Amino acid sequence: MTSKWPGRLFRRSRNLAPDRSALDALTAAFLDMDKRQSAVESAVQASDQLFPERRMRQLWDPVAQLCYRASAAYLAVTEQAQTPTPTRRPPGELDLTIRQLADAAHAVDQFYDAHRPQLDNASSTLAAVPAVVAQAHTAADTVMARLAGEASAYLEYPSVQSKRSALVDAVVALETAGSANAKREAAARVRSAVTALDDAISAAPTRAQDAKKALSSVQTRMAAARTRAEGLAPAYSALLREFNAASSSDVSGNEAASRREIAAAEAKLEQATTALTSGNPDLALELTASVRAHLSSAEQHVDAVTDRLVLLREVRDNPKAKENEVRFRLRDAQMLAVSRGLTSEWGSVLDAQLDRIDRIAGGLNGRHPDYWAYVTGLDAVKTFISGVVQRMKKQTGSQ
Repeated sequence: MTSKWPGRLFRRSRNLAPDRSALDALTAAFLDMDKRQSAVESAVQASDQLFPERRMRQLWDPVAQLCYRASAAYLAVTEQAQTPTPTRRPPGELDLTIRQLADAAHAVDQFYDAHRPQLDNASSTLAAVPAVVAQAHTAADTVMARLAGEASAYLEYPSVQSKRSALVDAVVALETAGSANAKREAAARVRSAVTALDDAISAAPTRAQDAKKALSSVQTRMAAARTRAEGLAPAYSALLREFNAASSSDVSGNEAASRREIAAAEAKLEQATTALTSGNPDLALELTASVRAHLSSAEQHVDAVTDRLVLLREVRDNPKAKENEVRFRLRDAQMLAVSRGLTSEWGSVLDAQLDRIDRIAGGLNGRHPDYWAYVTGLDAVKTFISGVVQRMKKQTGSQ
């Protein structure tokens, strides 16, 4: 609420004439209370519309009831006084009604003073809603005019089209918004959509250059992926020759899968090049991203085989290194359990991991031991131990 409250209540003089002067004082008290009540009532309604979580109506209702009762008492007195043959009023009735009106007005003052920031904010915010809506419409019109004029060459860019569609939807939502709160939220979405479209238009001139750079980059990566893929078949052959067949069964299809991904990347790259040549850099960039995704998949298929060969050779040359690493992790976990007084809960769990390690290590036998089962088994134990350590740390409140 922006205006100051009216002055304090008109106080009835004790020297008023018995009837007309007393009735004038009664009317003045009623008008004063009504003016205050109306002002706060409007602010409470604004708060209910915009900030229902504040529950201002619930807080205001007891005060409003005081005002309604005082108003009813005032109407009863004035209606009776205006009858052709008014009956004699009980002694002091006018004074009691004036006091009732004054008490109600005072309650209104107290309520307003207690909630002034919230009520004033709600009133000013509600009053500003039409201007907020108008500003959102103006901003939308301005950026649409820009797109129809100086930026019309970029209208077909997907990045611009999508932002334009989003703005159109936001404007429609604003036009159909009902409550003040809905209008404020819809106006905010329009402003956000305006900014997004404006940014897309500003970025459009550089999209072609961005697409050229992206195409050049993926062409280089394509060549590298083909070179790496050439090493997959020899690596897989070495896995079959040097290690247990189970060590390579899960990657037997990687060569074909890598080939498919590279072929798909080549097809998307050709489409991206065509899109750029046709003046659609947005589509070229989208297709370039697809090229990267296919190349990443191809590289993962290749690396799964070549990395597997390197790892298994390292384990074959020094199998104890992997075992000792996991045993060291287990000793650390056991010491942590002791230092934090958690052996009763976790001691037996950790001791059981020692048996697991022994069983896994004992599996390395024969002419072609299953080194891959050895590695995956020890990794599973290591992961389990790490989980136990984290839980112990959380129990004692330390990370």
